[in-house]
Amino acid sequence: MPRATACHCSRCRKVTGNFEVGVDVKKADLIIHGDDRLTWYFSSEDVRRGFCSICGAPMFFDPPAADWIGLMLGAFDGPTGTKIAEHVFVGDKGDYYDICDGVPQFETVPGR
Repeated sequence: MPRATACHCSRCRKVTGNFEVGVDVKKADLIIHGDDRLTWYFSSEDVRRGFCSICGAPMFFDPPAADWIGLMLGAFDGPTGTKIAEHVFVGDKGDYYDICDGVPQFETVPGR
């Protein structure tokens, strides 16, 4: 089971309306059905984000130079079977919520 990461950076909060939770998977292992319904937006020089062009739901966090892509768990209709394993960019989190789940918290992304 992939590790889910909750990102509290200001960009993720603006894109999703709250903090974002996703899992990273190898691009080689991902098959996208309905890619004609995706819209891509470069939110920085190094990252593009994929959205459903029908409903606007954020779906992907994609650094094109990387061999992985982030899947936003909020885009799945059913249960994911995944739990949050870490919180990142917690120094940038919104002031309207607390992180109280006991999961490790980091100022950046460990290992990147």
